[in-house]
Amino acid sequence: MSALSLTTVFAVPPLARRHDARRSIDFGANDRLRDHILAGGVRRLLYGGNAFVYHLTLDEYADLIAWMAAAPADCSMIPSLGPAYGRAMDHAGLLRRFRFPCVMLLPCGDPRDAEGLERGAREVAERCGLPLMLYVKETDNWGRHESRGLDAMARLVDDGVAVAIKYAVVRRDPADDPYLSALLSRVDRARVISGIGERPAVVHLERWGLPGFTTGSGCVAPALSQAIFDASAARSFDEARTIRERFLALEDRRDRWGPARVLHAAVELAGLAPTGPVPPYVTALDDGQRAELEPIARALAAARPGRPLAHDSTT
Repeated sequence: MSALSLTTVFAVPPLARRHDARRSIDFGANDRLRDHILAGGVRRLLYGGNAFVYHLTLDEYADLIAWMAAAPADCSMIPSLGPAYGRAMDHAGLLRRFRFPCVMLLPCGDPRDAEGLERGAREVAERCGLPLMLYVKETDNWGRHESRGLDAMARLVDDGVAVAIKYAVVRRDPADDPYLSALLSRVDRARVISGIGERPAVVHLERWGLPGFTTGSGCVAPALSQAIFDASAARSFDEARTIRERFLALEDRRDRWGPARVLHAAVELAGLAPTGPVPPYVTALDDGQRAELEPIARALAAARPGRPLAHDSTT
C-alpha cells in the first residue's frame, strides 16, 4: 500500500440519487458516470465531498462502499470516511470487509488539535486496515497551531499511516503559498497531490512539482483532464494551460454557487447521467442557474483534446 502511485488524475464524482421519498442512491446512474470517466482515460475515482459523503447515512455508506468494491478491474476506487472521529470509526468498521488502495479522511471542523487528530487518525487507520489519504482544505484543519499540524501530518506519512495528502487550500496565487512550502519541507512531494481541480493544477504540477491532481469538472470531460496531466507530464505547460482554459466557465460557476452542487447539476445537464436530488443540508440549483449552466456543461462534455469548444466558455 505504501507504493501507491499518485502520478495521475483522480476524478471526484458526484453521487446520483433517485427522485423517491428516500432520495435513494441510483447505482445504475452512477455506473453510467463511472463508465464515462473511464472512457475518458481517468482510472482513479475518489468519492468524497462532491458525493456529499459528509451527509450519508451509515446504511447508504455501506451500500456505497460495496458498490465501489465491485467496480471493474481497470478502475481504482478510493472511498472517504469521517469527518468526525465517531463517524470515522463507524465507517472504518464497515470498510474492514474491503480492500481499497487507501481511504481519504475528510477534514474535521469540530473541536480538535494536532496531536488529537494524529492519535485519532492512527486509530481509524488501524480499525479499517487501510492507509489514509489526508485532506487539507484550510490551514487550520489540523488545529490552530500550523506547525504542529504540519508536523503531525508528516509523522503520519513517515510512519506509513498516511500514503497521500490531498492539498486543497485555495490561494489567490497558487504559486505563492507558504503553507504548501512548509508542508513540502516536511513531506516528500511525491505524496502530495493538487486537490482543487483544474484552476491551480498546472501551477501545482509546474511550480511545486506535485505528481497529480484531483478533478471534479473532469467528471464531465475526463479526456480533457487527462490531456492536462499528459501535457504537464511532458513539461508542455503552455499546452496544459491552454486546455485548462476550457474548464474555467464551469469552474467559475462552481466557485460562485458551490462546487459540489454545481457539479451534481452539470453532470445531469450535460446528459451524462441523471444525478437526481442533492441531500439535505444542501440546496439544489434554481431554474435560472440551471439554464445558465446547461450550455456550458454540454459544450464541455462534447469537447475533445485538440478540438475547440462549440460554446464560448470563457465568460
